[in-house]
Amino acid sequence: MTDLALPPAHSEDAARHDRTDALRPDSTDAARFTHLRRDGVSLLVENSAGDASDAATAALPQVLFWGADLGSPTVHELVDLAAAVSRQHSSGDLDAAWQASILPVDRDGWAGRPGLAVSRGGLPVHPRWDRVECTRDDEGHVLSIVADDTRNGMRLESTIAMQVGGLVTVEHSLTSTAPDEHGDDGGSPGALSVGWLEATLPTPKAVDHLTSFSGRWTREKAPHTTAVPRGSTVRQTRRGRGGHDSPMLYLVSIDAPRDRDGELWGVHLGWSADVTYRNDRLPDSVDVLGAGELLRTGEVTLRQGETYTTPTAYFAWSGAGLDGVSERFHRFQRARPQHPIRPRPLVLNTWEAVYFDHDPAFLQTLADLAAHVGVERFVLDDGWFLGRRHDRSGLGDWIVDRTVWPDGLAPLADHVHELGMEFGLWFEPEMINLDSDLAREHPDWLLHPADHLPTPARLSWRSQYVLDIARPEVYDHIFGRIDALVTELGIDFIKWDHNRDLVEAEHAGAPGTHAQTLATYRMIGELKSRHPGLEIESCSSGGARSDLGVLSVADRVWASDSNDPIERQDIQRWTQLLLAPELVGGHVGPTTAHSSGRTTSLAFRLATSLMGSAGFEWNIAECTPDEVEVLRRWAALYKELRPTIHTGTAVHADVRDPALRVVGAVSVDRTEAVFTIASVATLEDSLPERIRLHGLDPDARYRLRVRDEIGAAPHGFATPEWLKSGGVTLSGTALGTVGLQIPPFWPAQAVVLHLVRV
Repeated sequence: MTDLALPPAHSEDAARHDRTDALRPDSTDAARFTHLRRDGVSLLVENSAGDASDAATAALPQVLFWGADLGSPTVHELVDLAAAVSRQHSSGDLDAAWQASILPVDRDGWAGRPGLAVSRGGLPVHPRWDRVECTRDDEGHVLSIVADDTRNGMRLESTIAMQVGGLVTVEHSLTSTAPDEHGDDGGSPGALSVGWLEATLPTPKAVDHLTSFSGRWTREKAPHTTAVPRGSTVRQTRRGRGGHDSPMLYLVSIDAPRDRDGELWGVHLGWSADVTYRNDRLPDSVDVLGAGELLRTGEVTLRQGETYTTPTAYFAWSGAGLDGVSERFHRFQRARPQHPIRPRPLVLNTWEAVYFDHDPAFLQTLADLAAHVGVERFVLDDGWFLGRRHDRSGLGDWIVDRTVWPDGLAPLADHVHELGMEFGLWFEPEMINLDSDLAREHPDWLLHPADHLPTPARLSWRSQYVLDIARPEVYDHIFGRIDALVTELGIDFIKWDHNRDLVEAEHAGAPGTHAQTLATYRMIGELKSRHPGLEIESCSSGGARSDLGVLSVADRVWASDSNDPIERQDIQRWTQLLLAPELVGGHVGPTTAHSSGRTTSLAFRLATSLMGSAGFEWNIAECTPDEVEVLRRWAALYKELRPTIHTGTAVHADVRDPALRVVGAVSVDRTEAVFTIASVATLEDSLPERIRLHGLDPDARYRLRVRDEIGAAPHGFATPEWLKSGGVTLSGTALGTVGLQIPPFWPAQAVVLHLVRV
């Protein structure tokens, strides 16, 4: 055994001097960290910049922390913080994968799902970054990263940004920089094939619950919470649109998620097609949460100079439960330049009023009644175009059917405008029926394999198929038809539908979902650019395409084809976890819901619709004079309260009884608030729990009154005094801690509360 020589002893002064030098940060330390912070959130990144030697690779940055605001730590404190979270080495572990980089891969010793999977000529490509540069903007909100891999001919450009509201966005772009190598058969084995490229951020080891969403038609956005699964796990959708079972959000939390307290970390992918949501819970590294576009084999292949850019991933941390997550997403959305800022119109859509039975005289009468009630936007739904008497023909032929509309749609559009309302029209631009002139003239325009015409038994959905709008000639044809009608009729609003999944979607001999989705975004954006003021709603057999990708170009989403208010209570609540209420269409349907057969009171239907972007999906000509008067009062109430509902902070209450729903909005200055308390089933107790109204100024006093424009508030054998008298005046502290005693509501009853600071 060899003896180790010890260094000579230092004097006390020399030792003190050495310690001071070691602790004093230098310029290298200052460049080592990027601290992004905004609106109560911090993201601390350890940069790795410079060139790699021949024997090593440069490292991509690592996120050391993402969560509550750290304040303004000094460089010295950041150095110490990095030391505080550094890894320990345990027996049996690799020396590397401890703190995952922004794009963890095998080369890092990362044992989870790689953040990047690429290949050339059928062989995997393992990144070897030999140059990494990190730059921060002057405001300290954006970190830009450029990494080059000259060995494999790749460039990665990544942007991590702290947005308004403390939302973190992550985008990656990958460029092939290697010359293509053409083989004898004309192929290009040198082209870079992208398997996936995903955005990830670390989460604490303490998280123990995972919440995501699923559902089906008329029952979208159903939450599902489980223990965090061990290992690398994914949820994927392969429907060519988000789908009714879209994960929507991946949320990890410490303990089960609650409305008003607790820490959560979440991610949403702003993409309207196939997606992957991922969580990596490994024993020897940080946990990782992320999402990315799901690409089919061969869907994205990059030749020299070509770039693939990922959809934006939106990451939200909350220290105030689910409502804290909502507040971050809603504040971000409301700060976007394209966010609708004028009051959201009260809508009447004709689908459940007439379906395909179009009678011009009746529809003009319905428009008269709509204007009388207070409707501000009248939308003619499916059934107006050539041969469209049912759902088996006509899609693709965007020409007014003169057998039904002998004078065209101009008389109705003009009449609607004369009544002071906006005129809207339904389209399904991405779809086609085989029984259409367009399909007969251009069967090659379908987004399906070229070697066979799709057969109804295999690939039909609602008797319709998909147009390949990524083909320039198809795009130009469909855009031209819609553009001409918008110009001719002065259309103010388009209900843009998408009623089927994409199956065997093939464009130019390769999977076509990616190109189809980008073409859809481009068409919506181009129509709005061509027609300033035009608004477009994303509908996809209800809520199957309701994400921040489509809302980068659209103005509203249709949450569900269910207008059953019992179902709507939860559909709207969970859709609005992500999307601000003014973006979420929720209409009053008929007395007996067409989607469920359930009969509910008018008051309950009105209260449910109030808390979103409201309207009617109903033949209101069936209403009695008394009901029409209630609709008039409710329309005025909606217009009075929508400034608070559509700009305020979303508030919910953790209630014990599973039959209760509490939805609120508190104005930003906390001078006003609107709450609905509703029941969706029989309450467990004849003495129900008190309902606390959160989010108010604790030091202010509020006059609370029951808004009975929708009808008398629920009363029973145990009606409390405040409900009998129609109101009460209490402090924000009392309302938020003591709460209100409610009566034992029957199923499907609701009360609307309006609070004003006094």
